[in-house]
Amino acid sequence: MCLISFVKNIIINKMKKMPLYAAGFAVLLSIIAIYFAKSSSELVYVDVNKLITGYSKTKMAKSEFDKKASLMKANVDSLISNWQNELKTYEKERASLSPKELKLKQELLSNKQQQINGYQEAIQKKIQEEDKKVTQTVINDINDYIKEYGKKHNYKIIFGASGGGNIMYADESTDLTEEVLKGLNAEYDKK
Repeated sequence: MCLISFVKNIIINKMKKMPLYAAGFAVLLSIIAIYFAKSSSELVYVDVNKLITGYSKTKMAKSEFDKKASLMKANVDSLISNWQNELKTYEKERASLSPKELKLKQELLSNKQQQINGYQEAIQKKIQEEDKKVTQTVINDINDYIKEYGKKHNYKIIFGASGGGNIMYADESTDLTEEVLKGLNAEYDKK
């Protein structure tokens, strides 16, 4: 009977400790689950402004755009300078011109000024359109890369923060900006 009591006591003691083991195991599983859930969060974001300014193609495209815009502005400035010189010449010769010559010269200068103004407006519009086109090309590249990056890393969603209030707070561990920027620039450098 002593042996049966002894075995019975051992089994009862083990049974009493069983919930303790189960609780410890449950806590351990919870910690592991939280770690993996946090490290592989499906909700992440990138700072769009940082991507645009840090992307190598943006710098290259901006440099090329600035050259084109400067050239177009230089053409307008040259036309304006020529018109101003003609105006100065007119002011000097004005006293010696007949009323008919005066009227004709004024009309010519006025027409030329209107043409220059129209050309200047067209150039400004073209510069704005070119700027939008360059910016959109860069944004399309970034969006395409992020789409592939998200698929490759099994993200359900990648938010884009742009400083406009769409993401007011996010834990830094969910910020993929630097990682995406490195990959984006590496891909661009290959081209």
